[in-house]
Amino acid sequence: MDLKQHIRAIPDFPKPGILFYDISTLLAHPHAWRATVERLAEAVKPHQPDLLVGIESRGFLVAAPLALALGCGFVMVRKQGKLPGQTVRYTYDLEYGTDTIEIQEDAIATGQKVIVLDDLVATGGTLQAAVELVQQRGGIVTAAACIIELSFLKARDRIQVPLTSVVVYDE
Repeated sequence: MDLKQHIRAIPDFPKPGILFYDISTLLAHPHAWRATVERLAEAVKPHQPDLLVGIESRGFLVAAPLALALGCGFVMVRKQGKLPGQTVRYTYDLEYGTDTIEIQEDAIATGQKVIVLDDLVATGGTLQAAVELVQQRGGIVTAAACIIELSFLKARDRIQVPLTSVVVYDE
């Protein structure tokens, strides 16, 4: 199944000049969504994760069903101020400024094998920040995965763990 046929491209969203790849249409097609989760499961299973970490918010849609399929736990990385309880923050540089992500303080046990997931990887900045946050908490990040990779933005040069993507756009 060609999963690109189930991903809608929306020009000029969220601002002019941006081509947004919308996975809503993929999620709405049960056979395409199942194929996506199965392909990701096949790719990450050899890493034997204890835990999957999903990045807010569409990364939750990827990581939660994948964790269920693999029989492992699921943890959320969110923007600052969105998680209850004690959290740990990680601030990272953007092209113009900084951003901060958080994880609950007790979400990862030292030595747990972790895979970090998002729906789409563009430049890789947020994904790499999540990798570093997990490592800071004692997790061993064995890989990262996504549905869509915009390879022309060269995220693989920035992400310091093996990256698996199901669909690649070269331009």
